[in-house]
Amino acid sequence: MLQNRVAVITGASRGIGRAITLRLAQSGCHVAVVYASNSEAAQAVCAQAMQWGARAMAYCCDVADFGQSQQICERILADFGQVDILINNAGVIRDNLLLKMSEADFDAVLAVNLKGAFNFCKLLSRSLMKSEAGRIINISSVAGLTGNVGQANYAAAKAGLIGLTKTLAREFAGRQVTCNAIAPGFIQTDMTATLSPTVSATLLATVPLKRLGQAEEVAALAEFLASDAAAYITGEVIRVDGGLCM
Repeated sequence: MLQNRVAVITGASRGIGRAITLRLAQSGCHVAVVYASNSEAAQAVCAQAMQWGARAMAYCCDVADFGQSQQICERILADFGQVDILINNAGVIRDNLLLKMSEADFDAVLAVNLKGAFNFCKLLSRSLMKSEAGRIINISSVAGLTGNVGQANYAAAKAGLIGLTKTLAREFAGRQVTCNAIAPGFIQTDMTATLSPTVSATLLATVPLKRLGQAEEVAALAEFLASDAAAYITGEVIRVDGGLCM
């Protein structure tokens, strides 16, 4: 159980971030729901989290903007008093082949997916180091391990997130703060719901378990990594991919 610990989850209004937020709330966490634009969805997540007795508050933030992130982190610390768990999940995609990819699309994906994680890690690091059970969990991707056609920006950002994870695991180990990454494969989210049946069938053919993963399956691993049971696990990249990259 994670009773009365405070978790900050970026990209928490939908998909994997939403599932992690609700899983942690069920386990006793209070949750700071960080979102980019969908206020209605973020408030709905807070309302559901509060049904389990959690304190839950929503914060609109462009995680790529350091100044804005600093203001939000200060508000979170003022509202909750501490942060014990940080889940860096915020992400965007701007897919295209490298020959057609614009500089703006490359920069935007790196800014949100990688720099956003740096911003929140840096800004909340002191509170995490003061915690008796500080945890950082970065949501990477199998694309960061293998690359993916049409995703030079996304794969680079997610690979960078793995490097950040391993570095912070070393830097924070002396303060007993663990830092791990989760690398999901094809997960059933709003994004995959828009794929055509042909594309979906092609994707599933590459997955040994022959199905899409569920956001709740990623959330279950995040809950474990945030718990006391995972206190001796740090610097790891754990795949949730149905065997895709084995």
